[in-house]
Amino acid sequence: MTMFKHAALAAAAAFGLSGLILSTAAQAQDLPDLGGQEVVVVTENAYPPLQFIDPKTGEQIGWEYDAMNEIAKRLNFKVEYQNTSWDAMIQAVSDAQYHIGMTGITIKEERMEKVDFSDPYMRSEMFMLVRGDEDRFTDAESFAQLEDGLIGAQAGTTPFYVAVYNVLDGNEQNPRIKLMETFGATVQALRTGDVDLVLTDGTAGKGYVEASDGGLKLIGEAMGTEDFGFIFPKGSELAAPINAAIAAMKADGTIDALNKKWFLDYKLGG
Repeated sequence: MTMFKHAALAAAAAFGLSGLILSTAAQAQDLPDLGGQEVVVVTENAYPPLQFIDPKTGEQIGWEYDAMNEIAKRLNFKVEYQNTSWDAMIQAVSDAQYHIGMTGITIKEERMEKVDFSDPYMRSEMFMLVRGDEDRFTDAESFAQLEDGLIGAQAGTTPFYVAVYNVLDGNEQNPRIKLMETFGATVQALRTGDVDLVLTDGTAGKGYVEASDGGLKLIGEAMGTEDFGFIFPKGSELAAPINAAIAAMKADGTIDALNKKWFLDYKLGG
């Protein structure tokens, strides 16, 4: 059982399966008031169940949207959501084109040279996502031995570096890694047989598996852990208030309730 399920089941016990119902005490916590200012938040909408387009309604939904909307409510600011590609996001936030970036961004020291991170709001583990009928390999070692096996990845992402250094030979130019523009494109390439493996944290992987009707599965052991955070331009005054809101949401069970909603109750496309 993953940490997300443990957290969600704890939330279920605490909340009586009642969803995101906050107590009067929780709503009244002593948090900064940002006076209704507008905050522009950018995302990719390609990382279910954190943020994606609902295939039924066309709406932008997900764990991060719910979390950010709750943060905005508690801190009294208005959110404007915009979209950009992953490869442009960190630089765009660094250049102050947006106030906040969110798309399951792993907290890394090298990224801190360009942007500030919030405190972690989620910890995830990296897994191997494969087609449902895959039986040629079961873990990183056996995949590495499959000489014609291909990995789909986005350049500069955690899955790319794990593919290079934890699965293959440490060569970032290894031709067995097929670079694609979005995470969704890597999954589509996996489903159509253009690649054989996509590395993903359990967060996104679980969403795709549940939507695949047996077409995809997660295999192998977790390959390390990663913490996700929101990003800000360096020196942003928003970081401290948002950290305070994250801490409050962890303390009162809201984060656990979000985990239950998006990792146990919600089925992508279902």
